Amino acid sequence: MYSLNSLGKPDSYRFLRADYRLGLMATDISIFELDDARYGLKLADTREVFRMPQIAPLPKAPAVVEGIVNVRGRVVPVFSLRRRFGLPDKPPHPSEHLLLASAGARAVALRADRVIGAARVDPAAIDALQAITPAASFFAGVAKLEDGLVLIHDLATFLRDSEAAELDQALRDRDMEKQ
Repeated sequence: MYSLNSLGKPDSYRFLRADYRLGLMATDISIFELDDARYGLKLADTREVFRMPQIAPLPKAPAVVEGIVNVRGRVVPVFSLRRRFGLPDKPPHPSEHLLLASAGARAVALRADRVIGAARVDPAAIDALQAITPAASFFAGVAKLEDGLVLIHDLATFLRDSEAAELDQALRDRDMEKQ
């Protein structure tokens, strides 16, 4: 569902959702990797994927926010899935990608080692995780695909209420300093 350059690697592109039919038997997800694990987001929440830009620090932001990026004049916080899921931090690399997504009304970016693409998943192939792990509150479920498992992330639960308030304040402070 997205374009690849001649080397088979994603360029800057928008996910196409012309035939998106979430309520009709299947769920479309975008799939990406962190280390050797595969994660997914609802395709409806995924807006765009682009190569890793420079991430600017955001003082006073919660620890799960890596910083901010400028996306066509809009300041967007970069969420660190590594920090949220207890994976080791690593410095940004030009081969990585950012997924621009919607977390409710908030535009956010997620750093990924590699974006794999999109898949349509039958609801019968998605299991709940609540009984398996305490971190399950961050996930909508786990999809069982032919080539392995994909943990489907729920962006609505990424920030705790206190972290959302802390992020909002850090963004306001940044705006005040610019004036």
